[in-house]
Amino acid sequence: MQLFYNPTLSESSTEIKFSREESKHITKVLRKKEDDILHITNGKGHLFTARITFSNPSQCFAIIDSFDTRPLRPYKLHLAVAPTKMNDRYEWFLEKATEIGIDQITPVICDHSERKVIKVERFERILQSAMKQSLQSYLPQLNPAVSFSEFIAQEHTDQLLIAHCEETKKQSLKDILQPKTNVTILIGPEGDFSTKEIELALSSGYTPVTLGDTRLRTETAAIVATHSVAFINE
Repeated sequence: MQLFYNPTLSESSTEIKFSREESKHITKVLRKKEDDILHITNGKGHLFTARITFSNPSQCFAIIDSFDTRPLRPYKLHLAVAPTKMNDRYEWFLEKATEIGIDQITPVICDHSERKVIKVERFERILQSAMKQSLQSYLPQLNPAVSFSEFIAQEHTDQLLIAHCEETKKQSLKDILQPKTNVTILIGPEGDFSTKEIELALSSGYTPVTLGDTRLRTETAAIVATHSVAFINE
């Protein structure tokens, strides 16, 4: 199944007009024509079935025949991950985390962060592409980048965890995760969180966790965390 994304669709929508780029893809690549069926999501849980009424490389139209609402996962995962020095590594994390299952992503700027600026539009495109590729109907929410202290000051009522590399007492992530529970996990930059940041997180209710015996890159740690939460909820 080929999945398209259109955030403007709602339960009351009756038709859809595709962009020039999508129209070209539909007609030239997928070779779709009038009366062929397309599937579209609005990224909010709705999956629409539409029938092409006009097929042209410049502009395609379709009538929506039906829609259904996909069930939510029994948990919500929010990862606060420091931007990586190499931007493509963060993009890899966004893609794979979306495929596995994630609800919110917040880039956090830490004391040891080497990258402090993110490409929001490009990141959004990667999330959309990964959602479509994995045939999901919920688009992860990409939050604005904030400093570590700003993020900690925000109100989070989830299970709060911080993965860091300091040689202190920590619990295994797989042992502490609770199924069907919302969770927020902090993942630091290449140089790890500073001692000051770790202390601030702990004083704010975060529990320190380890992701295993080996030292992981930021993007790898984020994927391990994402998969661990998905696995405990299977």
